[in-house]
Amino acid sequence: VQLVESGGGLVQAGGSLRLSCAASRRTFSYYAMAWFRQAPGKEREFVAAISWSGTSTYYAESVKGRFTISRDSAENTVYLQMTTLKPDDTADYYCAAAIVDYGSTWPGDLRFYDYWGQGTQVTVSS
Repeated sequence: VQLVESGGGLVQAGGSLRLSCAASRRTFSYYAMAWFRQAPGKEREFVAAISWSGTSTYYAESVKGRFTISRDSAENTVYLQMTTLKPDDTADYYCAAAIVDYGSTWPGDLRFYDYWGQGTQVTVSS
């Protein structure tokens, strides 16, 4: 499956952006999906995830209350709505898909995922 991210850009602190990740397969509905990010010189870190059914969502503490993950199975797309952005949110944002749903597993482990997008850059100016 191919994942294509879009929606990144330059925004001032306090602003908002919505990232999109379009999947190439109709079986998208059966994939657990997540967003990760990687800032320059840092490791890739978990941001948010959503179960295949959309009923369960998970967030890193650093974005909880500011970011919202959602999915539209009809459009084969997962979204990340980002509000109250901070300079620390500056990073390349990556979409990831897992063929196994999370169950009781915390979705923050990169090894859990089978497919990755190429990333979209988000820059938050102070």
